[in-house]
Amino acid sequence: MHHPVFSKAPSFVTRLPCTQHAPPARTGTLFHCVYTLASSRLSTSNGCPLTHARFFSSGRMISSHRDGATTGSDPFHYTSGRWLHRDTLEREARTVRFDFDALRSRVVALCPGANSIISYSKKEGGFNRVFIFHTDNAKRVVARLPFSVAGPQSLTTNSEVATIKFIQAKTSIPIPKILEWSDDPSNTIGSEYIIMEHAPGVSLHEKWQSMDVSDQIKCIRAIFEKLRELVDLDFQAYGSLYFADTPYIAAQKLPFDQEFAIGPHCGAIYWDCNVGQPRYFHDVHPNRGPWPNLAAYCNGLIDNGIARLPPADLSPRRPRYHGSVQTHRRLLEQGHSVLSKMAMDSRIQKAAVPVIFHPDLHARNIFVSAEDPTTISAIIDWQSSGIQPAFWHADEIPDFAQPIPDHQNEDRTEPKSEACAKVFNACIQFLAPKLATARLIDESLLRPFRYSYRTWADGAVAFHEELIQTALHWDELGFTEPCPFTLPSPDELARHQQDYKLFEAKQQLKHLLPRLLNTESDGWIPPEQWEATQSAHREAFAGILQEVLATQQPDDDEPIRNEDDLRDIWPFDLPV
Repeated sequence: MHHPVFSKAPSFVTRLPCTQHAPPARTGTLFHCVYTLASSRLSTSNGCPLTHARFFSSGRMISSHRDGATTGSDPFHYTSGRWLHRDTLEREARTVRFDFDALRSRVVALCPGANSIISYSKKEGGFNRVFIFHTDNAKRVVARLPFSVAGPQSLTTNSEVATIKFIQAKTSIPIPKILEWSDDPSNTIGSEYIIMEHAPGVSLHEKWQSMDVSDQIKCIRAIFEKLRELVDLDFQAYGSLYFADTPYIAAQKLPFDQEFAIGPHCGAIYWDCNVGQPRYFHDVHPNRGPWPNLAAYCNGLIDNGIARLPPADLSPRRPRYHGSVQTHRRLLEQGHSVLSKMAMDSRIQKAAVPVIFHPDLHARNIFVSAEDPTTISAIIDWQSSGIQPAFWHADEIPDFAQPIPDHQNEDRTEPKSEACAKVFNACIQFLAPKLATARLIDESLLRPFRYSYRTWADGAVAFHEELIQTALHWDELGFTEPCPFTLPSPDELARHQQDYKLFEAKQQLKHLLPRLLNTESDGWIPPEQWEATQSAHREAFAGILQEVLATQQPDDDEPIRNEDDLRDIWPFDLPV
Protein backbone atom coordinates (compact mmCIF):
# COMPACT_ATOMS: atom_id res chain seq x y z
CA MET A 1 0.00 0.00 0.00
CA HIS A 2 1.08 3.58 -0.89
CA HIS A 3 0.58 6.41 1.53
CA PRO A 4 1.15 9.80 -0.14
CA VAL A 5 1.88 12.79 2.03
CA PHE A 6 -0.99 14.92 3.16
CA SER A 7 -1.64 18.22 1.46
CA LYS A 8 -2.08 20.12 4.71
CA ALA A 9 1.47 20.01 6.09
CA PRO A 10 2.45 23.18 7.97
CA SER A 11 5.26 25.41 6.77
CA PHE A 12 7.85 23.96 9.12
CA VAL A 13 7.34 20.43 7.78
CA THR A 14 9.83 20.48 4.93
CA ARG A 15 11.48 17.14 5.65
CA LEU A 16 11.96 14.63 2.87
CA PRO A 17 9.20 12.03 2.88
CA CYS A 18 9.90 8.37 3.35
CA THR A 19 9.88 5.75 0.56
CA GLN A 20 6.11 5.31 0.76
CA HIS A 21 5.42 9.00 0.49
CA ALA A 22 5.78 11.71 -2.13
CA PRO A 23 8.98 12.13 -4.16
CA PRO A 24 11.76 14.40 -2.94
CA ALA A 25 12.48 17.80 -4.36
CA ARG A 26 14.72 17.95 -7.42
CA THR A 27 17.75 19.40 -5.71
CA GLY A 28 21.28 18.41 -4.77
CA THR A 29 24.11 16.45 -6.33
CA LEU A 30 22.12 13.32 -7.11
CA PHE A 31 19.49 15.20 -9.02
CA HIS A 32 22.21 16.95 -10.99
CA CYS A 33 23.87 13.61 -11.78
CA VAL A 34 20.69 11.94 -12.98
CA TYR A 35 19.60 15.02 -14.89
CA THR A 36 22.96 15.04 -16.63
CA LEU A 37 22.55 11.40 -17.63
CA ALA A 38 19.00 11.98 -18.83
CA SER A 39 20.03 15.01 -20.85
CA SER A 40 22.93 13.10 -22.39
CA ARG A 41 20.41 10.71 -23.93
CA LEU A 42 20.97 7.50 -22.01
CA SER A 43 19.24 4.92 -24.24
CA THR A 44 16.38 2.66 -23.23
CA SER A 45 15.62 -0.83 -24.55
CA ASN A 46 13.64 0.46 -27.52
CA GLY A 47 16.34 2.88 -28.54
CA CYS A 48 14.44 5.96 -27.40
CA PRO A 49 16.60 8.52 -25.60
CA LEU A 50 15.62 9.52 -22.12
CA THR A 51 15.72 13.26 -22.64
CA HIS A 52 14.79 15.43 -19.71
CA ALA A 53 11.32 16.07 -21.19
CA ARG A 54 10.50 12.37 -21.13
CA PHE A 55 12.28 11.87 -17.83
CA PHE A 56 9.94 14.27 -16.04
CA SER A 57 6.79 13.37 -17.92
CA SER A 58 5.26 10.96 -15.41
CA GLY A 59 5.83 9.41 -12.02
CA ARG A 60 4.25 6.13 -13.11
CA MET A 61 5.95 4.87 -16.23
CA ILE A 62 4.64 1.32 -15.83
CA SER A 63 1.39 0.16 -14.26
CA SER A 64 1.75 -1.22 -10.76
CA HIS A 65 -0.38 -4.15 -11.88
CA ARG A 66 2.26 -5.19 -14.41
CA ASP A 67 -0.26 -7.44 -16.08
CA GLY A 68 0.20 -8.86 -19.53
CA ALA A 69 -1.98 -11.57 -20.99
CA THR A 70 -0.42 -14.60 -22.66
CA THR A 71 -2.12 -17.64 -24.13
CA GLY A 72 -0.88 -21.14 -23.45
CA SER A 73 2.01 -19.92 -21.31
CA ASP A 74 3.62 -21.59 -18.29
CA PRO A 75 0.88 -21.64 -15.63
CA PHE A 76 3.24 -22.25 -12.70
CA HIS A 77 6.16 -19.83 -12.96
CA TYR A 78 6.33 -16.05 -13.03
CA THR A 79 6.97 -15.00 -16.62
CA SER A 80 5.74 -11.40 -16.78
CA GLY A 81 8.86 -9.58 -15.64
CA ARG A 82 12.12 -9.44 -13.74
CA TRP A 83 13.59 -7.28 -10.98
CA LEU A 84 16.75 -5.24 -10.66
CA HIS A 85 16.73 -6.13 -6.96
CA ARG A 86 16.53 -9.71 -5.65
CA ASP A 87 15.38 -10.97 -9.05
CA THR A 88 15.68 -14.68 -8.33
CA LEU A 89 13.95 -14.43 -4.95
CA GLU A 90 11.15 -12.25 -6.33
CA ARG A 91 10.38 -14.68 -9.13
CA GLU A 92 10.63 -17.74 -6.87
CA ALA A 93 8.15 -16.12 -4.46
CA ARG A 94 5.67 -16.01 -7.33
CA THR A 95 5.95 -19.66 -8.32
CA VAL A 96 2.71 -21.53 -7.60
CA ARG A 97 2.70 -25.34 -7.67
CA PHE A 98 -0.79 -26.68 -8.32
CA ASP A 99 -2.83 -29.03 -10.52
CA PHE A 100 -3.71 -26.95 -13.58
CA ASP A 101 -5.93 -29.68 -15.04
CA ALA A 102 -7.90 -29.85 -11.78
CA LEU A 103 -8.41 -26.09 -11.93
CA ARG A 104 -9.67 -26.32 -15.51
CA SER A 105 -12.07 -29.10 -14.50
CA ARG A 106 -13.48 -27.01 -11.66
CA VAL A 107 -14.06 -24.08 -14.02
CA VAL A 108 -15.97 -26.30 -16.47
CA ALA A 109 -18.03 -27.80 -13.63
CA LEU A 110 -18.98 -24.31 -12.42
CA CYS A 111 -20.31 -23.29 -15.85
CA PRO A 112 -23.60 -25.11 -16.51
CA GLY A 113 -23.77 -26.23 -20.13
CA ALA A 114 -20.00 -26.08 -20.66
CA ASN A 115 -18.07 -29.15 -21.76
CA SER A 116 -14.58 -27.79 -22.20
CA ILE A 117 -12.30 -24.77 -22.12
CA ILE A 118 -11.46 -23.55 -25.61
CA SER A 119 -8.80 -20.99 -24.59
CA TYR A 120 -7.29 -19.18 -21.64
CA SER A 121 -4.95 -16.32 -20.92
CA LYS A 122 -2.63 -15.81 -17.96
CA LYS A 123 -2.22 -12.43 -16.30
CA GLU A 124 0.20 -11.71 -13.46
CA GLY A 125 0.21 -8.86 -11.01
CA GLY A 126 2.48 -8.41 -8.05
CA PHE A 127 0.41 -10.64 -5.77
CA ASN A 128 -1.70 -13.05 -7.84
CA ARG A 129 -1.73 -15.25 -10.90
CA VAL A 130 -4.97 -14.83 -12.80
CA PHE A 131 -6.37 -17.09 -15.50
CA ILE A 132 -9.20 -15.95 -17.75
CA PHE A 133 -10.90 -19.05 -19.15
CA HIS A 134 -13.21 -19.12 -22.17
CA THR A 135 -15.56 -22.10 -22.28
CA ASP A 136 -17.24 -23.72 -25.28
CA ASN A 137 -20.57 -22.13 -24.31
CA ALA A 138 -19.17 -18.58 -24.46
CA LYS A 139 -18.61 -18.09 -20.72
CA ARG A 140 -15.70 -16.10 -19.33
CA VAL A 141 -14.51 -17.15 -15.88
CA VAL A 142 -11.66 -15.75 -13.79
CA ALA A 143 -9.53 -17.89 -11.46
CA ARG A 144 -7.11 -16.14 -9.07
CA LEU A 145 -4.32 -17.92 -7.19
CA PRO A 146 -2.36 -15.87 -4.63
CA PHE A 147 1.42 -15.70 -4.51
CA SER A 148 3.15 -16.18 -1.16
CA VAL A 149 3.87 -12.44 -1.08
CA ALA A 150 0.13 -11.63 -1.13
CA GLY A 151 -0.26 -12.23 2.59
CA PRO A 152 -0.65 -14.96 5.21
CA GLN A 153 -1.75 -18.39 4.05
CA SER A 154 -5.51 -19.01 4.23
CA LEU A 155 -6.23 -15.73 6.00
CA THR A 156 -5.71 -13.65 2.86
CA THR A 157 -8.19 -15.64 0.78
CA ASN A 158 -10.77 -16.03 3.54
CA SER A 159 -10.66 -12.33 4.32
CA GLU A 160 -10.95 -11.26 0.67
CA VAL A 161 -14.00 -13.44 0.09
CA ALA A 162 -15.59 -12.35 3.37
CA THR A 163 -14.93 -8.69 2.51
CA ILE A 164 -16.54 -9.09 -0.92
CA LYS A 165 -19.56 -10.88 0.53
CA PHE A 166 -19.88 -8.21 3.22
CA ILE A 167 -19.71 -5.36 0.69
CA GLN A 168 -22.24 -7.08 -1.55
CA ALA A 169 -24.59 -7.49 1.42
CA LYS A 170 -24.20 -3.97 2.81
CA THR A 171 -23.77 -1.79 -0.30
CA SER A 172 -24.67 -1.54 -3.97
CA ILE A 173 -21.02 -1.56 -5.08
CA PRO A 174 -20.89 -3.91 -8.11
CA ILE A 175 -18.44 -6.80 -7.63
CA PRO A 176 -18.37 -9.95 -9.80
CA LYS A 177 -20.05 -13.01 -8.30
CA ILE A 178 -17.79 -15.56 -6.61
CA LEU A 179 -18.54 -19.03 -7.96
CA GLU A 180 -16.24 -21.02 -5.68
CA TRP A 181 -13.29 -20.44 -3.39
CA SER A 182 -10.96 -22.30 -1.09
CA ASP A 183 -8.60 -21.08 1.62
CA ASP A 184 -7.13 -24.58 2.04
CA PRO A 185 -3.98 -25.10 -0.06
CA SER A 186 -4.27 -28.89 0.45
CA ASN A 187 -7.42 -29.04 -1.68
CA THR A 188 -7.55 -31.05 -4.91
CA ILE A 189 -6.21 -28.12 -6.93
CA GLY A 190 -3.24 -27.74 -4.58
CA SER A 191 -3.55 -23.99 -4.00
CA GLU A 192 -5.86 -21.45 -2.46
CA TYR A 193 -8.06 -19.96 -5.14
CA ILE A 194 -11.05 -17.79 -5.96
CA ILE A 195 -13.11 -18.55 -9.07
CA MET A 196 -15.51 -15.80 -10.08
CA GLU A 197 -17.45 -14.39 -12.97
CA HIS A 198 -15.57 -12.03 -15.27
CA ALA A 199 -16.31 -8.38 -14.60
CA PRO A 200 -18.84 -6.98 -17.10
CA GLY A 201 -17.86 -4.08 -19.32
CA VAL A 202 -14.32 -2.93 -19.99
CA SER A 203 -11.47 -1.70 -17.82
CA LEU A 204 -11.54 2.02 -17.15
CA HIS A 205 -7.84 1.97 -18.02
CA GLU A 206 -8.77 1.12 -21.62
CA LYS A 207 -11.30 3.93 -21.86
CA TRP A 208 -9.81 6.75 -19.83
CA GLN A 209 -7.58 8.49 -22.36
CA SER A 210 -10.29 8.53 -25.05
CA MET A 211 -12.92 10.02 -22.72
CA ASP A 212 -13.57 13.74 -22.83
CA VAL A 213 -13.10 15.64 -19.59
CA SER A 214 -16.83 15.93 -18.86
CA ASP A 215 -17.20 12.13 -18.98
CA GLN A 216 -14.08 11.69 -16.87
CA ILE A 217 -15.59 13.98 -14.24
CA LYS A 218 -18.91 12.10 -14.32
CA CYS A 219 -17.04 8.82 -13.97
CA ILE A 220 -15.14 9.98 -10.87
CA ARG A 221 -18.39 11.13 -9.30
CA ALA A 222 -20.02 7.79 -10.12
CA ILE A 223 -17.15 5.89 -8.50
CA PHE A 224 -17.47 7.85 -5.28
CA GLU A 225 -21.25 7.70 -5.24
CA LYS A 226 -20.69 3.95 -4.87
CA LEU A 227 -17.76 4.09 -2.48
CA ARG A 228 -19.50 6.53 -0.13
CA GLU A 229 -21.68 3.60 0.97
CA LEU A 230 -18.54 1.77 2.06
CA VAL A 231 -16.97 4.73 3.86
CA ASP A 232 -20.24 5.39 5.72
CA LEU A 233 -20.19 1.95 7.38
CA ASP A 234 -19.27 1.95 11.07
CA PHE A 235 -16.76 -0.36 12.72
CA GLN A 236 -15.66 -0.61 16.33
CA ALA A 237 -12.22 -2.13 15.80
CA TYR A 238 -9.27 -2.35 13.40
CA GLY A 239 -8.31 -5.52 11.55
CA SER A 240 -9.61 -7.57 8.63
CA LEU A 241 -13.03 -9.05 7.97
CA TYR A 242 -13.54 -12.83 8.06
CA PHE A 243 -16.45 -15.21 8.14
CA ALA A 244 -17.60 -15.59 11.74
CA ASP A 245 -17.33 -19.39 11.66
CA THR A 246 -13.70 -19.45 10.46
CA PRO A 247 -12.14 -21.98 12.87
CA TYR A 248 -8.52 -20.82 12.75
CA ILE A 249 -9.29 -17.31 14.02
CA ALA A 250 -11.64 -18.41 16.80
CA ALA A 251 -9.29 -17.28 19.58
CA GLN A 252 -8.47 -13.95 17.94
CA LYS A 253 -11.67 -12.60 16.45
CA LEU A 254 -13.91 -9.81 17.70
CA PRO A 255 -17.60 -10.45 16.95
CA PHE A 256 -19.19 -8.16 14.39
CA ASP A 257 -22.46 -9.82 13.45
CA GLN A 258 -23.75 -13.36 12.97
CA GLU A 259 -22.04 -13.81 9.61
CA PHE A 260 -18.82 -11.79 9.89
CA ALA A 261 -16.08 -11.14 12.44
CA ILE A 262 -13.09 -8.82 12.71
CA GLY A 263 -9.87 -10.78 12.97
CA PRO A 264 -6.12 -10.37 12.44
CA HIS A 265 -5.08 -7.84 9.82
CA CYS A 266 -3.92 -9.77 6.76
CA GLY A 267 -1.82 -6.91 5.36
CA ALA A 268 1.69 -7.98 4.44
CA ILE A 269 3.29 -5.49 6.86
CA TYR A 270 2.27 -7.75 9.75
CA TRP A 271 3.49 -11.05 8.28
CA ASP A 272 6.65 -12.76 7.11
CA CYS A 273 5.74 -12.74 3.42
CA ASN A 274 7.72 -9.88 1.85
CA VAL A 275 10.84 -10.93 -0.04
CA GLY A 276 13.95 -10.14 1.97
CA GLN A 277 12.01 -8.81 4.98
CA PRO A 278 11.75 -11.64 7.53
CA ARG A 279 10.00 -11.32 10.88
CA TYR A 280 11.45 -12.42 14.23
CA PHE A 281 9.58 -13.01 17.47
CA HIS A 282 12.32 -13.58 20.01
CA ASP A 283 11.66 -10.22 21.68
CA VAL A 284 7.96 -9.69 21.00
CA HIS A 285 4.84 -11.76 20.43
CA PRO A 286 3.05 -11.45 17.07
CA ASN A 287 0.64 -8.52 17.24
CA ARG A 288 -1.57 -8.56 14.14
CA GLY A 289 -4.86 -7.52 15.62
CA PRO A 290 -7.71 -7.21 15.82
CA TRP A 291 -7.28 -4.00 17.80
CA PRO A 292 -10.26 -2.59 19.72
CA ASN A 293 -8.96 0.99 19.84
CA LEU A 294 -6.29 3.33 18.52
CA ALA A 295 -3.94 2.73 21.44
CA ALA A 296 -3.94 -1.00 20.73
CA TYR A 297 -3.46 -0.31 17.02
CA CYS A 298 -0.38 1.79 17.84
CA ASN A 299 0.98 -1.05 19.95
CA GLY A 300 0.62 -3.23 16.87
CA LEU A 301 2.68 -0.81 14.79
CA ILE A 302 5.51 -0.73 17.34
CA ASP A 303 5.44 -4.49 17.93
CA ASN A 304 5.67 -5.09 14.20
CA GLY A 305 8.61 -2.72 14.06
CA ILE A 306 10.32 -4.77 16.75
CA ALA A 307 9.43 -8.02 14.93
CA ARG A 308 11.60 -6.90 11.99
CA LEU A 309 14.74 -6.72 14.14
CA PRO A 310 17.00 -9.78 13.75
CA PRO A 311 18.37 -11.63 16.81
CA ALA A 312 21.83 -10.14 16.24
CA ASP A 313 23.16 -7.42 14.03
CA LEU A 314 24.47 -9.79 11.36
CA SER A 315 22.95 -8.00 8.39
CA PRO A 316 25.03 -7.23 5.28
CA ARG A 317 26.67 -3.87 4.80
CA ARG A 318 24.18 -1.06 5.37
CA PRO A 319 24.44 2.73 5.21
CA ARG A 320 25.83 4.39 8.31
CA TYR A 321 22.41 5.89 9.08
CA HIS A 322 20.80 2.47 9.43
CA GLY A 323 21.69 1.86 13.07
CA SER A 324 22.26 -1.24 15.16
CA VAL A 325 19.58 -3.59 16.47
CA GLN A 326 19.99 -1.99 19.88
CA THR A 327 19.51 1.49 18.40
CA HIS A 328 16.31 0.41 16.69
CA ARG A 329 14.96 -1.25 19.80
CA ARG A 330 15.65 1.82 21.93
CA LEU A 331 14.10 4.11 19.33
CA LEU A 332 10.96 1.99 19.06
CA GLU A 333 10.54 1.97 22.83
CA GLN A 334 10.77 5.77 22.83
CA GLY A 335 8.40 5.91 19.89
CA HIS A 336 5.88 3.79 21.74
CA SER A 337 5.68 6.40 24.49
CA VAL A 338 5.20 9.18 21.95
CA LEU A 339 2.53 7.38 19.93
CA SER A 340 0.66 6.39 23.08
CA LYS A 341 0.52 10.01 24.17
CA MET A 342 -0.45 11.29 20.72
CA ALA A 343 -3.14 8.64 20.26
CA MET A 344 -5.11 10.20 23.12
CA ASP A 345 -5.43 13.51 21.26
CA SER A 346 -9.01 14.21 20.12
CA ARG A 347 -7.87 15.44 16.69
CA ILE A 348 -6.01 12.23 15.98
CA GLN A 349 -8.89 10.18 17.35
CA LYS A 350 -11.27 11.85 14.87
CA ALA A 351 -8.85 11.25 12.01
CA ALA A 352 -8.44 7.62 13.01
CA VAL A 353 -12.03 6.33 12.97
CA PRO A 354 -12.06 2.74 11.65
CA VAL A 355 -12.75 2.69 7.90
CA ILE A 356 -12.63 0.00 5.25
CA PHE A 357 -11.75 1.13 1.74
CA HIS A 358 -10.49 -0.28 -1.53
CA PRO A 359 -6.76 -1.05 -1.15
CA ASP A 360 -5.77 -0.24 -4.75
CA LEU A 361 -8.30 2.10 -6.33
CA HIS A 362 -6.81 2.51 -9.79
CA ALA A 363 -8.27 2.47 -13.29
CA ARG A 364 -7.36 -1.17 -13.98
CA ASN A 365 -9.52 -2.28 -11.04
CA ILE A 366 -12.58 -0.35 -12.18
CA PHE A 367 -14.82 -1.60 -15.00
CA VAL A 368 -17.26 0.59 -16.89
CA SER A 369 -19.93 0.12 -19.51
CA ALA A 370 -18.47 -0.15 -23.00
CA GLU A 371 -21.25 2.06 -24.31
CA ASP A 372 -21.28 4.56 -21.45
CA PRO A 373 -17.97 4.79 -19.56
CA THR A 374 -19.59 6.97 -16.89
CA THR A 375 -21.52 3.88 -15.70
CA ILE A 376 -19.55 1.76 -13.22
CA SER A 377 -20.07 -1.95 -13.92
CA ALA A 378 -17.60 -3.48 -11.41
CA ILE A 379 -14.85 -2.71 -8.91
CA ILE A 380 -12.48 -5.64 -8.52
CA ASP A 381 -9.43 -6.75 -6.47
CA TRP A 382 -10.33 -6.36 -2.80
CA GLN A 383 -7.40 -8.46 -1.62
CA SER A 384 -5.82 -7.25 1.65
CA SER A 385 -8.62 -4.80 2.36
CA GLY A 386 -8.54 -3.91 6.02
CA ILE A 387 -10.30 -1.80 8.58
CA GLN A 388 -7.72 0.93 9.16
CA PRO A 389 -7.62 4.40 10.71
CA ALA A 390 -9.20 6.82 8.23
CA PHE A 391 -5.91 8.69 7.89
CA TRP A 392 -4.35 5.55 6.40
CA HIS A 393 -6.70 5.76 3.43
CA ALA A 394 -7.37 9.49 3.25
CA ASP A 395 -4.73 10.72 0.85
CA GLU A 396 -4.46 7.77 -1.48
CA ILE A 397 -4.73 9.30 -4.94
CA PRO A 398 -5.84 6.99 -7.77
CA ASP A 399 -4.02 7.16 -11.09
CA PHE A 400 -7.06 8.70 -12.77
CA ALA A 401 -7.00 11.63 -10.30
CA GLN A 402 -3.29 12.43 -10.29
CA PRO A 403 -2.24 15.74 -11.84
CA ILE A 404 -0.02 15.17 -14.88
CA PRO A 405 2.65 17.69 -15.90
CA ASP A 406 1.96 19.44 -19.18
CA HIS A 407 4.45 18.11 -21.73
CA GLN A 408 4.72 21.59 -23.26
CA ASN A 409 5.42 23.27 -19.93
CA GLU A 410 6.75 21.33 -16.94
CA ASP A 411 5.65 24.06 -14.54
CA ARG A 412 2.00 23.61 -15.51
CA THR A 413 -0.47 20.77 -15.07
CA GLU A 414 -2.23 19.14 -18.01
CA PRO A 415 -5.74 20.73 -17.93
CA LYS A 416 -7.82 17.52 -18.07
CA SER A 417 -5.89 15.91 -15.22
CA GLU A 418 -6.09 19.11 -13.18
CA ALA A 419 -9.88 19.14 -13.55
CA CYS A 420 -10.10 15.47 -12.54
CA ALA A 421 -7.89 16.08 -9.50
CA LYS A 422 -10.17 18.90 -8.36
CA VAL A 423 -13.29 16.76 -8.77
CA PHE A 424 -11.64 13.90 -6.90
CA ASN A 425 -10.85 16.23 -3.98
CA ALA A 426 -14.42 17.53 -4.00
CA CYS A 427 -15.77 13.97 -3.96
CA ILE A 428 -13.63 13.14 -0.93
CA GLN A 429 -14.88 16.27 0.82
CA PHE A 430 -18.58 15.82 0.19
CA LEU A 431 -19.03 12.06 -0.32
CA ALA A 432 -16.46 10.62 2.09
CA PRO A 433 -16.54 12.87 5.19
CA LYS A 434 -14.55 10.44 7.35
CA LEU A 435 -11.67 10.64 4.88
CA ALA A 436 -12.14 14.38 4.50
CA THR A 437 -11.72 14.88 8.26
CA ALA A 438 -8.48 12.91 8.16
CA ARG A 439 -7.24 14.97 5.20
CA LEU A 440 -7.65 18.22 7.12
CA ILE A 441 -5.51 17.22 10.08
CA ASP A 442 -1.99 18.60 10.39
CA GLU A 443 0.18 16.04 8.61
CA SER A 444 2.94 16.30 11.20
CA LEU A 445 0.53 14.81 13.74
CA LEU A 446 0.46 11.62 11.67
CA ARG A 447 3.99 11.19 10.35
CA PRO A 448 5.33 9.29 13.41
CA PHE A 449 2.56 6.72 12.96
CA ARG A 450 3.57 6.11 9.35
CA TYR A 451 7.26 5.49 10.05
CA SER A 452 7.08 3.52 13.28
CA TYR A 453 6.68 -0.04 11.99
CA ARG A 454 9.36 0.13 9.29
CA THR A 455 12.53 1.39 10.96
CA TRP A 456 14.54 -1.69 9.95
CA ALA A 457 13.57 -1.20 6.30
CA ASP A 458 14.24 2.55 6.23
CA GLY A 459 17.02 2.90 8.75
CA ALA A 460 16.72 4.25 12.29
CA VAL A 461 17.41 7.79 11.18
CA ALA A 462 14.01 8.22 9.47
CA PHE A 463 11.89 7.48 12.54
CA HIS A 464 14.41 9.31 14.72
CA GLU A 465 13.90 12.43 12.58
CA GLU A 466 10.13 12.19 13.00
CA LEU A 467 10.46 11.95 16.78
CA ILE A 468 12.91 14.87 16.87
CA GLN A 469 10.65 17.09 14.78
CA THR A 470 7.61 16.08 16.81
CA ALA A 471 9.40 16.96 20.05
CA LEU A 472 10.71 20.26 18.66
CA HIS A 473 7.21 21.36 17.66
CA TRP A 474 5.31 19.65 20.48
CA ASP A 475 3.81 22.86 21.81
CA GLU A 476 3.11 24.19 18.31
CA LEU A 477 1.19 21.00 17.59
CA GLY A 478 -1.16 21.80 20.46
CA PHE A 479 -0.10 19.30 23.12
CA THR A 480 -0.22 20.52 26.70
CA GLU A 481 1.48 17.65 28.55
CA PRO A 482 5.27 17.24 28.32
CA CYS A 483 6.63 15.35 25.31
CA PRO A 484 7.87 11.89 26.37
CA PHE A 485 10.76 12.00 23.88
CA THR A 486 14.06 13.55 25.00
CA LEU A 487 15.87 15.53 22.34
CA PRO A 488 19.46 14.46 21.57
CA SER A 489 22.44 16.51 22.69
CA PRO A 490 23.93 19.05 20.26
CA ASP A 491 26.72 16.64 19.28
CA GLU A 492 24.25 13.78 18.81
CA LEU A 493 21.97 16.05 16.80
CA ALA A 494 24.83 17.09 14.51
CA ARG A 495 25.67 13.42 13.81
CA HIS A 496 22.00 12.67 13.22
CA GLN A 497 21.71 15.53 10.73
CA GLN A 498 24.67 14.20 8.73
CA ASP A 499 23.13 10.72 8.70
CA TYR A 500 19.76 12.14 7.69
CA LYS A 501 21.31 13.87 4.67
CA LEU A 502 22.56 10.50 3.46
CA PHE A 503 19.10 9.04 4.04
CA GLU A 504 17.64 11.92 1.99
CA ALA A 505 20.10 11.15 -0.78
CA LYS A 506 18.99 7.53 -0.86
CA GLN A 507 15.32 8.48 -1.06
CA GLN A 508 16.14 10.90 -3.87
CA LEU A 509 17.99 8.17 -5.73
CA LYS A 510 15.14 5.67 -5.15
CA HIS A 511 12.82 8.17 -6.78
CA LEU A 512 15.01 9.31 -9.66
CA LEU A 513 16.71 6.08 -10.76
CA PRO A 514 13.53 4.10 -11.64
CA ARG A 515 12.37 7.05 -13.73
CA LEU A 516 15.70 7.22 -15.51
CA LEU A 517 15.64 3.47 -16.24
CA ASN A 518 11.90 3.41 -16.98
CA THR A 519 11.20 0.78 -14.30
CA GLU A 520 8.87 0.38 -11.37
CA SER A 521 10.07 1.73 -8.02
CA ASP A 522 11.12 -1.78 -6.96
CA GLY A 523 13.05 -2.33 -10.19
CA TRP A 524 10.46 -4.45 -12.01
CA ILE A 525 11.01 -4.69 -15.76
CA PRO A 526 9.10 -6.45 -18.58
CA PRO A 527 11.14 -9.49 -19.70
CA GLU A 528 11.74 -8.15 -23.19
CA GLN A 529 13.51 -5.11 -21.68
CA TRP A 530 15.72 -7.03 -19.26
CA GLU A 531 19.03 -7.04 -21.15
CA ALA A 532 18.75 -3.44 -22.32
CA THR A 533 17.75 -2.18 -18.87
CA GLN A 534 20.61 -4.07 -17.24
CA SER A 535 22.97 -2.32 -19.63
CA ALA A 536 21.38 1.05 -18.90
CA HIS A 537 21.61 0.28 -15.17
CA ARG A 538 25.35 -0.30 -15.41
CA GLU A 539 25.73 2.89 -17.44
CA ALA A 540 23.70 4.83 -14.85
CA PHE A 541 25.85 3.65 -11.95
CA ALA A 542 29.07 4.42 -13.81
CA GLY A 543 27.78 7.81 -14.89
CA ILE A 544 26.59 8.89 -11.45
CA LEU A 545 29.82 7.63 -9.86
CA GLN A 546 31.82 9.63 -12.38
CA GLU A 547 29.85 12.75 -11.51
CA VAL A 548 30.41 12.15 -7.76
CA LEU A 549 34.14 11.59 -8.15
CA ALA A 550 34.49 14.56 -10.47
CA THR A 551 33.35 16.95 -7.76
CA GLN A 552 36.71 18.44 -6.73
CA GLN A 553 35.59 20.28 -3.60
CA PRO A 554 32.28 18.92 -2.34
CA ASP A 555 30.33 21.02 0.12
CA ASP A 556 30.90 20.22 3.78
CA ASP A 557 27.37 18.84 4.05
CA GLU A 558 27.55 16.75 0.86
CA PRO A 559 26.66 13.19 2.00
CA ILE A 560 28.04 11.31 -1.03
CA ARG A 561 31.77 11.73 -1.40
CA ASN A 562 33.10 8.45 -2.74
CA GLU A 563 32.18 5.11 -4.31
CA ASP A 564 31.45 3.44 -0.96
CA ASP A 565 28.89 6.12 -0.12
CA LEU A 566 27.15 5.62 -3.47
CA ARG A 567 27.17 1.85 -3.17
CA ASP A 568 25.66 2.11 0.31
CA ILE A 569 22.59 3.94 -0.94
CA TRP A 570 22.16 2.33 -4.38
CA PRO A 571 18.58 0.93 -4.36
CA PHE A 572 19.09 -1.99 -6.78
CA ASP A 573 21.56 -4.86 -6.91
CA LEU A 574 24.88 -3.33 -7.88
CA PRO A 575 25.66 -3.98 -11.55
CA VAL A 576 28.61 -6.25 -12.32
